[in-house]
Amino acid sequence: MGDGPDLRLAPFALGCWAASLTALLTSLPVSLTLAAIGAAGALLAATWRSHLLRSCRGTRGSEQAPHPAERDTRPALLPPTVGRLLAQIQGNRGLAGTEGRSFPESAARSSATRVDAVRPGPLRGGAAQSSAVRGGVARVSARSGAARVGVADAGGGAWRWIVAGAFLGVLCGAAATGARLAARDAPELGELVARRATVTVELTVRDDPRPAAGVTGREQTWVVAAHLAVAGELRTDVRVLVLATGDGWRGLLPGQRVRAEARLGPSRGGDLRAAVLSVNGPPELLGQAPWIQRAAGGLRAGLQRACAPLDAAVGGLLPGLVVGDTSRLDPAVDQAFVDTGMTHLTAVSGSNVAIVTGAVLLLARWGRAGPRLTALLCAVSVVGFVILARPSPSVVRAAVMGGVALLALASGRSRAALPALCTAVVVLLVADPELATDAGFALSVLATSGLLLLAPSMRDALRRRRVPPGMAEALAVPTAAQLACAPVVAGISGTVSLVAVPANLVAVPAIAPATVTGVAAALLSPVWPDGAEFAAWLGSWPARWLVTVARVGSGLPAGVLPWPDGAPGALLLAGITVLLLIGFRRRAVRRLALVITLAAMLGALPVRVLAGGWPPDGWLVVACDVGQGDATVLNAGGGAAVVVDAGPRPADVDRCLRGLGVDEVPLLLVSHFHLDHIGGLDGVLAGRRIGAVITTSWPEPATGREAVARTAAAHGVAVRAAPDAGGWTVGEVRLDVLGSAPMHGTRSDPNNNSLLLAATVRGVRVLLTGDAETERQQALLDARADLSAPILKVSHHGSGFQEPSFLDAVSPRIALVSVGRDNDYGHPSASVLARLAGRGARVLRTDVSGDVAVVLDRGKLSVVLPTRPFE
Repeated sequence: MGDGPDLRLAPFALGCWAASLTALLTSLPVSLTLAAIGAAGALLAATWRSHLLRSCRGTRGSEQAPHPAERDTRPALLPPTVGRLLAQIQGNRGLAGTEGRSFPESAARSSATRVDAVRPGPLRGGAAQSSAVRGGVARVSARSGAARVGVADAGGGAWRWIVAGAFLGVLCGAAATGARLAARDAPELGELVARRATVTVELTVRDDPRPAAGVTGREQTWVVAAHLAVAGELRTDVRVLVLATGDGWRGLLPGQRVRAEARLGPSRGGDLRAAVLSVNGPPELLGQAPWIQRAAGGLRAGLQRACAPLDAAVGGLLPGLVVGDTSRLDPAVDQAFVDTGMTHLTAVSGSNVAIVTGAVLLLARWGRAGPRLTALLCAVSVVGFVILARPSPSVVRAAVMGGVALLALASGRSRAALPALCTAVVVLLVADPELATDAGFALSVLATSGLLLLAPSMRDALRRRRVPPGMAEALAVPTAAQLACAPVVAGISGTVSLVAVPANLVAVPAIAPATVTGVAAALLSPVWPDGAEFAAWLGSWPARWLVTVARVGSGLPAGVLPWPDGAPGALLLAGITVLLLIGFRRRAVRRLALVITLAAMLGALPVRVLAGGWPPDGWLVVACDVGQGDATVLNAGGGAAVVVDAGPRPADVDRCLRGLGVDEVPLLLVSHFHLDHIGGLDGVLAGRRIGAVITTSWPEPATGREAVARTAAAHGVAVRAAPDAGGWTVGEVRLDVLGSAPMHGTRSDPNNNSLLLAATVRGVRVLLTGDAETERQQALLDARADLSAPILKVSHHGSGFQEPSFLDAVSPRIALVSVGRDNDYGHPSASVLARLAGRGARVLRTDVSGDVAVVLDRGKLSVVLPTRPFE
């Protein structure tokens, strides 16, 4: 078989994955999909029937009938009864030259004829092994033109194996996913969803409830993944997503059954969720959670208590390293981990399992435990970690992947580990087809594949260049994992980190100590709290090193480059990576790549450092790319800025402000209390000097107003309502309130009572309209307010609720639309964009351009975007 990786099951696993992904993401009916797959299968079976029949009995097309003493004793791919049945079917059809002989005999004779035509004489020793035959054919092929037929035949057989394996994988994945989709799209439940019915539901919680926003303090809106068992009179078993308000949802554990009144709505698609449930109020508990979940909850809470006395950055990171709990992770640290490609450290992955089990393995070997006892201890440690991290599907997936990686590292049998990985992928996808669309699943599989396929050759290449064995291993492992995962990360984030590999290399020594001491803190917390705090203190030192590496790496000039996101960006980087891996085998290619890399660094770095890159000189206002939300920054000079709204997530607005070099915010203004404007508040307040928070005087929604008050209080910042008139002057920024009487009974009172501002930055007027809709816009027109401004932040993400005469009155030269890509609201409205463009405005959208800066240069306004390749 050779010493290379055993890839025979790879087409099967990839076919299963592709089928599940396609079935989830396409809108084709399940029956049509399965019919197409069945037709393709019938065509494939008809085309390669003889090869498939030989495969059923374990006979290769390139083998000679072995001597009885040399007969291949490997098990057949299918049971003998199935093989005999297929052979009988084939015999009844009258295969030429096989009358009166059994199928194995005829297959052996025909294969012997083909081999003898290439290499006369008897086959001895390992001739019954297909690898030997292929090797003999290859050697003769190099010497004789007549042998080329044999090579072509062997290659055709390999190609047939690939196609057959891929087809079987597609069939397996499509069948498993199709069954789940049929349950999801059941007409009885679909009718309730279409009517948006309100019914009594019974649910089983699948994962920890998480807050819908990243605002500090207790949240009132929770996102809960659950199984729906009862909906009114209907009994079912499908996945749903619950959006619930009330503190009663906060402490729910996975596996807990609850009852509630819910309004059903459609899901976004692309997964197995049958509906989205909206619930107001606490749930009714139907018993306790399983004991295993209660035990996990106690250990996780104990870990949080043990980390409480630590520095905020470190204390929030350590639970993330151990069990993936990032609820207290500092937003700035989170963004630094994103910039340096270290986010995998704060997600439960196979590496967590490998570290914990590896520590147990070392202790067992140190204690001279036997193989059976060592295996038992390792298995117990895996089960214990799954309990600690919660046995959700993602944790079980991580345990499986970590076990595969540990099998490869411990046994040194990468050939056995790769088929095990492929088998694990298929089993997990059949059990939970939704994993096909899960980024964490893809990263786990890719990282493990990188360790098995790339790391050994990289390690050996380094050792051939006289790198010490330990150092070669330490360099090869993170490099292989990063190369394998980079395309998916680039497709998700739209960036490529140039510091990811060196940052991960430097971080490697700290990962295992931090993880092991964190696990020890969790285990000690129920019985010895002081010992748990001491273990957490020990773990804080390697965790502090990880924070330092992330912060330094994210602060390097040109450390993170923009990249096309989505599938095109991922495929582009994957193609480049494959070409580089192939080309690096040639010395000339390695030298050329080194010269190009050095030239790019020496040429781009001075420009980035000396010219400033981003932000551009003379910037007045920046619309931050925060997804479906608003965050606008006005340059007050000297590293200070006025910020209007904070977007839905802390990390996004923090990234924008750090990119602009803003370390002081004299005024943070909140236009209204909807989540897409206040969710990122903590990202503005954390780590910066803050003067005051000014909000709209309209008090609704109350949950948003209370969240703003809690978050500001946590940072020691005063909050006050804006006056109906007047304004503020902060550095180079003048702000004036565009007041009007409070509006009641409109389509959206919170939107129409937004805090509207006319800002003047270095003499240039900017109109900031919050989410004001047609009623408020008409009120301003009726009041004959001065609305003209060369720069307009378009209201309500460019929705269709705009008064055309209002847009005409503003008559902007530059219109900024802050909107999220592929949002569910249809923003921005095509008619609104056309109206603005028709009035001569240049329209810039954050979902298309990212952060958008308006610059005043020699008295002229211009727009500057961050450097984005291929745009």
